[in-house]
Amino acid sequence: MSAKAKFTKKENNTGELKFEIDQDTIKKGLDTAFDRVKKSLNVPGFRKGRVPRQIFNRMYGEEALYEDALNAVLPDAYQNAVDETKVEPVDQPQISVDSMEKDSPWAISATITVKPDVKLGDYKGIEVKKQKRNVMKTDVEDRLADLQKQQAELVLKDGKAENGDTVIIDYVGSVDGKEFDGGSAQNYSLELGSGSFIPGFEDELVGHSAGEDVDVNVTFPEDYQAKELAGKKAIFKTKLHEVKSKELPKLDDDFAKDVDEDVDTLEELKTKLHDEIKDQKKQSAEENIQEEAISGAVKNAKIDEIPQAMIDTEVENQLNQYLANLRRQGIDPKLYYQMTGTTEESLKNQFTKDAQERVKTDLVIEAIVAKEGIKPSEDEIHAEIKSLSDEYKMEESAVRNALTDDMLAHDIAAKKAIELIVDSAEEK
Repeated sequence: MSAKAKFTKKENNTGELKFEIDQDTIKKGLDTAFDRVKKSLNVPGFRKGRVPRQIFNRMYGEEALYEDALNAVLPDAYQNAVDETKVEPVDQPQISVDSMEKDSPWAISATITVKPDVKLGDYKGIEVKKQKRNVMKTDVEDRLADLQKQQAELVLKDGKAENGDTVIIDYVGSVDGKEFDGGSAQNYSLELGSGSFIPGFEDELVGHSAGEDVDVNVTFPEDYQAKELAGKKAIFKTKLHEVKSKELPKLDDDFAKDVDEDVDTLEELKTKLHDEIKDQKKQSAEENIQEEAISGAVKNAKIDEIPQAMIDTEVENQLNQYLANLRRQGIDPKLYYQMTGTTEESLKNQFTKDAQERVKTDLVIEAIVAKEGIKPSEDEIHAEIKSLSDEYKMEESAVRNALTDDMLAHDIAAKKAIELIVDSAEEK
């Protein structure tokens, strides 16, 4: 369909793709255009939609069909030119027509943005930090202490409130002597030191006992969500009803059975916690090595300036994946925005922060795939389909319909390239 395609690269990863559309293709395009146009033609002496091509050409000229014909054949012609020149556009092309002369090939130019060139540096034998995998006695003790706190009971305390205690309070807040919306509550349970209230509020209650009245003086943060209160000084007239402290359960066999029904003794619980911590440290070590090794490979590579179109596409992809995950959990995105006080734009801004680095990483991995000649087999593609089918609880046929072999092969090849980087990394 296209012939004599030629790509000339220019600055900032843009270039001009020139190609021709041959006469046979033009003829098919003209036939398609005429079939569409004739349905709405009213020509005296002919029924609607029945006017012959020769009559149309004599009345209007064949050139009247050129624009519609071009629209019909251009997408395939452009794609053939892209395939022929092996360029990789990352954005929609800007098309211009160089010539559309009768009985001659049509000459087309497309200004396109392409992927930047990547010059790989070292990506094997990347040095990474030595990872800690050993489980220490203190690791198990700390985990037990956390479980103790989770099982702790609150008991009334006669003494003064300390950080870690829970107080039951009434409070009424005012700014410049005027109470404000949302600034009061009764019988409110607050853990001191939790940081759940305005900075300074909880500190003001430390050292006071049940039954006391306390004027809590605080200043709202400058970035406080309620703008009318941001940076303002406030007084909260507070009544302490109760002070409660945490009473930790005794570490014994009964405690072990309470926190884990699969164990009968404290020693069994310790063994189980030891194994869990060991698995977690192993997984954490693998994740840290992968992140550091890939980051090293990206830093060692030289990459031309990243086109904005690639960054925008990456942000859109991240947003779509995030929203898809919400929907899989049964959460409507609109409801999520309301609950979290976020917007689609704020999520995009969040994803934009790391978008350029993610694009660089993808480019380096693709370059490694090309250099190493990584080509997944049919068996590997089938195994990936089965894996995705199991993960998302879909029929294998549905996965095949959703993803092409090229897409699956791309993902598998990327995983293999990452394995190559990580497996050769050296901990030091």
